[in-house]
Amino acid sequence: MQRFKFWKKGLKDGIPIFLGYLAVSFTFGISAKNAGVSSLQSVLISATNLTSAGQFAALNVIATSATYFEMAFTQLIINLRYCLMSSALSQKLSSKMPFWHRFIMAFGVTDEIFGVSVSVSGKLNPYYSYGLMSAAIPGWTLGTFLGVVFGNLLPIALGQLFTAMFGTALANPTLAAQKIVASLSIALYGMFIAIIIPPARKSKKIAGIVVISMLLSLAFAKLPILCQISQGFRIIILTIIIASVAAILFPVKNEEGEVA
Repeated sequence: MQRFKFWKKGLKDGIPIFLGYLAVSFTFGISAKNAGVSSLQSVLISATNLTSAGQFAALNVIATSATYFEMAFTQLIINLRYCLMSSALSQKLSSKMPFWHRFIMAFGVTDEIFGVSVSVSGKLNPYYSYGLMSAAIPGWTLGTFLGVVFGNLLPIALGQLFTAMFGTALANPTLAAQKIVASLSIALYGMFIAIIIPPARKSKKIAGIVVISMLLSLAFAKLPILCQISQGFRIIILTIIIASVAAILFPVKNEEGEVA
């Protein structure tokens, strides 16, 4: 009964992730079909990977008929951040937790699931994580399927709807519809904002770290030398720098009041 309680709580907290993933993976489904990936292959990719940046990068590798080595190396670089997330989450697990729980939980580590899980007070129950995964994985997989099946039809349908509603007032209804469909990818950033805003509002320290993170990310994206670093390594470097600064300036204390 206790296990079901934790799972239900995780499922409830995972509903926003489900909705966000549904929208973002819809765009992935469209891109996958355009890259020549079949419906079954697209769904299998989403069901077994659960990584937005890695999957979108994989489509570019597939489209260029690159080697398996290039595919593996690309995924390694892009998804290295999950190693850091898993290491952080491991500190919230009981030392007595069986390995098979850790193994299954590791599969479900994503940016959004990590953000929700790390905000949980106290130890992290594996069934809470399973609840989050029960919402996130179906949302990501279903969205991919819908994108593959209906993605190419949606701009046409919206274009016809806009034509019927606005007539000649809208210069290019089909182009407007295509832009609306493409804008679904912003949902991913919306989820990131939803994760960081609540704790930032409660703590000035977290808000300061968020601002510093944004400024450093901007610097790595715009400065001549730093912008040449690959996205995967950029995330790793920024995470290490920001986490180190936060640990030094704002050390976490344990229940006894000592620095952990």
